[in-house]
Amino acid sequence: MKKIIIIGAGPGGLTAAMLLAHKGYEVEVFEKGKVVGGRCSPIKVDGYTFDVGPTFVMMPELFDEIFQMAGRRREEYVPWKKLDMLYTLNFGSNKMNVFDDKGKLKEEIARLYPGDEIGYQRYLDGEKTKYERMYPCLKLPYMKLTDYLSWKLLRALPHMDLGKSLYDVNLKYFKHEEMRLAMTFQSKYLGMSPWTCPGAFSILSYIEHTGGVFHPDGGVHKITEGLARAAQEDGAKIHLDSPVEKAVFTDGMLTGVQVGGVVHSADVVIMNADFAYGMKNLFPEEVRPKTTDKKIDSYDYSCSTFMIYLGIKGTLDLTHHSIHFAKDYRKNIEQIFDGVLPDEISFYIHNASVTDPSLAPEGKSAIYVLAPVPNLKNSKIDWEIEKQAFRDRVIARIKEVSGAEDLEDRIEVERIISPATWQSDNIYGAAVFNLSHTLGQLLYFRPHNKFEEIPGLYLVGGGTHPGSGLPTIIESARITVDLISKDLGKE
Repeated sequence: MKKIIIIGAGPGGLTAAMLLAHKGYEVEVFEKGKVVGGRCSPIKVDGYTFDVGPTFVMMPELFDEIFQMAGRRREEYVPWKKLDMLYTLNFGSNKMNVFDDKGKLKEEIARLYPGDEIGYQRYLDGEKTKYERMYPCLKLPYMKLTDYLSWKLLRALPHMDLGKSLYDVNLKYFKHEEMRLAMTFQSKYLGMSPWTCPGAFSILSYIEHTGGVFHPDGGVHKITEGLARAAQEDGAKIHLDSPVEKAVFTDGMLTGVQVGGVVHSADVVIMNADFAYGMKNLFPEEVRPKTTDKKIDSYDYSCSTFMIYLGIKGTLDLTHHSIHFAKDYRKNIEQIFDGVLPDEISFYIHNASVTDPSLAPEGKSAIYVLAPVPNLKNSKIDWEIEKQAFRDRVIARIKEVSGAEDLEDRIEVERIISPATWQSDNIYGAAVFNLSHTLGQLLYFRPHNKFEEIPGLYLVGGGTHPGSGLPTIIESARITVDLISKDLGKE
């Protein structure tokens, strides 16, 4: 029996553990946290439950497939419900309710942006082909440049809007600025600007609008808990509160990891840690390829986030998901990527208690707030100095958009995660969405799932192909498992 060690119990590491354990491999996962999930784990305080990171679940068929590959039914591990409304988009003067029902949504678009309901249908028709051609390409590994000659990618290329930004793509469908932004804010899932994010990623909003948005009972972290349970049922061992200290090499070959001073041997090691941090901190300099550090320092990275988790008495007059745009949204984005705190704040509120009362004590609400901010690689912001003032600015905006002037008096629980916190949690430069998804950092040009520079090392997570975001991280694990199975003889 071949032994596989996985560094990190995030969604990518746990997916790989579940699939590999089901194939019969001996699997051990070492996780530095006290619970599974990584950035897809919960914060539980005084009866309140918050998701640390991801709150949107899309592409349900992918999760169904992953559990089916392990001989299981997803709904027995992660039951969820489909939301009638994807989210509300608040532009200040206009608030757009994005309904799952296409008829109701077109009526909403016609009311706010006359004529763009026709463009919306053209968008659905036009992006359908792009999605159908592109998605199969994301399931393939890109280990060599000649992989660009695969027939799947060649079929997709004419539809990928190469040379166009995400914002540019929407110019051909919509005449109202706010409607364009409504279909481009999804670039934030990648930690990028709509004006620099490649046009190929218009499939993100298409996926939302055609497949819907889901909420797992108890929170999105229930996905990682379900993956962990399935993996353990097939024999995988998950060690919590067990940070990996370093990778271990014998005669120049990767042969395991060291945890708590003890060496654990393996035939294969999968790294689910943040790519840049893991490379620089877990792999001794003498075994790292000389080009690796230069690449890490020269990569383009995503923005960071400022998070506030509030347990409050009563409710907020907001939908499950709501996105609130700065008046000058483009300036807001440009300032973030210029490395300065924005004059105006754009932010997202997850008010899941309106759907799932289990997240808070009776009569109370668990509120999650995310504001994009500069990462610490491109900025010199001192968050010890700025944290309180920025928090106050965000709270003031929440009062404004929700009408809850008494919000401060109703707060029972408050937790803040700033970029400084993210960086201390082993996220390089506090770039929570990992490497940017520029054309020069996609497919072959992203760190490979099979990291050939260090034989025996494989990668899963947002820092490898196909990229960041919960579904793509799950897909990265499937690709990596296929590569390992091929190399070890269990295709």
